[in-house]
Amino acid sequence: MKPSVILYKALPDDLQKRLEEHFTVTRVKNLSPETVAQHADAFASAEGLLGSSEKVDAALLEKMPKLRATSTVSVGYDNFDVDALNARNILLMHTPHALTETVADTLMALVLSTARRVVEVAERVKAGEWSKSIGPDWFGVDVHGKTLGIVGMGRIGLALAQRAHFGFNMPILYNARRHHSEAVE
Repeated sequence: MKPSVILYKALPDDLQKRLEEHFTVTRVKNLSPETVAQHADAFASAEGLLGSSEKVDAALLEKMPKLRATSTVSVGYDNFDVDALNARNILLMHTPHALTETVADTLMALVLSTARRVVEVAERVKAGEWSKSIGPDWFGVDVHGKTLGIVGMGRIGLALAQRAHFGFNMPILYNARRHHSEAVE
């Protein structure tokens, strides 16, 4: 018999299929007391818990006496009562690097689109304001060689700094709780 898992966050179909190859999966929409009560047997027998953005606290863990591991499909684990998990020897996993590059790409896109006024210009084009050529008020500003300030130099801040510095020759200023030698390099 396969171990049972509660899944409280939709996964891509291919990952869902892989999960179901190894586990008996009970999908629920959330971890509310009503949902837990509706699926009481599944929660009582579950050895795994997988999802994100829902509170996992001591009250929930009381309903899951066989739980051995839980994982969030996100970076942060603020929704988990780590002390309650530790007291029950339940393993907590998270995905700290999963979105670093994606978020850094998005941030760099926002820097570029803000500097070049992409959204504003797109609206003007839709309004029919682009007839022959555009004037300087449409250009925005270059980012190449401009200084970029970053608040927080964690994984995402460092990835953004690398894109800006190596891709656009931007000097980087940052504020963080500690010195980051890799950011200086």
